[in-house]
Amino acid sequence: MRISTLSIYGNATSQLNSLQSALARTQEQLATNRRVVSPSDDPIASARALQVGQSLQMNEQFATNRSSARSALGMTEGALQSAGNLLQDIQELAVRAGSGILQASDREALATELEGRLADLMGVANSSDGNGGYLFSGYRTTTQPYASVPGGARYDGDQGQRQMQVASSRKIPMSVPGSTVFDANPTGNGRFQTAAAATNTGTGVVSTGSVTGPAGPGGYNFSVSFSSAGTFDVSDTSVAPPVVILANQTYTSGAAISFGGVSFEIKGDPAPGDSFTVGPSAKESVFTTVSDMITALRAPGDDAAGKTALSNSLNKAMGTLSSAHDNILTVRASVGAHLKELDYLDGAGDDLGIQYKATLSTLEDLDVVKAISDFSRQQTTLQAAQMSFKTMSGLSLFNYL
Repeated sequence: MRISTLSIYGNATSQLNSLQSALARTQEQLATNRRVVSPSDDPIASARALQVGQSLQMNEQFATNRSSARSALGMTEGALQSAGNLLQDIQELAVRAGSGILQASDREALATELEGRLADLMGVANSSDGNGGYLFSGYRTTTQPYASVPGGARYDGDQGQRQMQVASSRKIPMSVPGSTVFDANPTGNGRFQTAAAATNTGTGVVSTGSVTGPAGPGGYNFSVSFSSAGTFDVSDTSVAPPVVILANQTYTSGAAISFGGVSFEIKGDPAPGDSFTVGPSAKESVFTTVSDMITALRAPGDDAAGKTALSNSLNKAMGTLSSAHDNILTVRASVGAHLKELDYLDGAGDDLGIQYKATLSTLEDLDVVKAISDFSRQQTTLQAAQMSFKTMSGLSLFNYL
């Protein structure tokens, strides 16, 4: 068989190039400490590694999102704690204001102190989120949620609740709209509210009352009217004209008055013509409640009628303030639950990250010992090939002539 010189050189060059390419590939693997340097090295492992790498990046982004959500919820929880403390102070002031020995100057001092608490509460409601926005404005983060108006405050935010993706299948609220925190406070006992007519001249003070049964067809809409000393009538005001359902009932100060699924007490001496109403509970802003307390404290109240009106106003306010404080505690508990969930998701995310990294290591990491052995073997093979090619290329018939 005759082999041409051109074939000898061509085959040798091709073999040397292959050996050099294999050696260069092994050297690159050692330099990068990766088995799969390019997709062509292992297409299946490369495709799988790409998927796992994307999942790992998403998991790391979720961890960043959880950190942001924790920061936002932490600031919200702090603001809610401050609001709860302020409401406790306001309730204590309301109790002090109910003392019958207060003079006009004492009531004015309490009203001034309440104005300070109201301003502090407004400041908490307008708390910043640290990024140029507001905690309690819903989606309208750049709009100050509350503005002072006569008799209370106006909410300028919306009902939105900002959320953040903190896991592949979980979003967590990062905020609470102010209307949920400060404006959704049921008046009275949460089912109905009692009130004394503004025209009353006696000393009857009505309690908040309690529910004793389901509401009737007309709901909780009643009126208690004192037509003469010692007796009263109860009318259903859900229809027009009102229908008397109890007539000429004997009145005893402090005794329970029960009808239509409600029960409450009236203490004192109502005058003929005085009346008290029972109506469905409504939602009231805590700012309105505190403003009404301030107005009641500054109203003339040195005579019996004035003190009675103040007592009725304070009783109404105390019920709403209690509901407002309970509402803030409920919202704060919800925020705490979300923070606890973030801790759990952090642990699950850390475990998932370890699994992703282990999978990537299996797919991409290099067996360094094997690679060094391969590199030494390939280097020896290349050197031998080069030396053999040098010897073969030096053979010539002319050397023997």
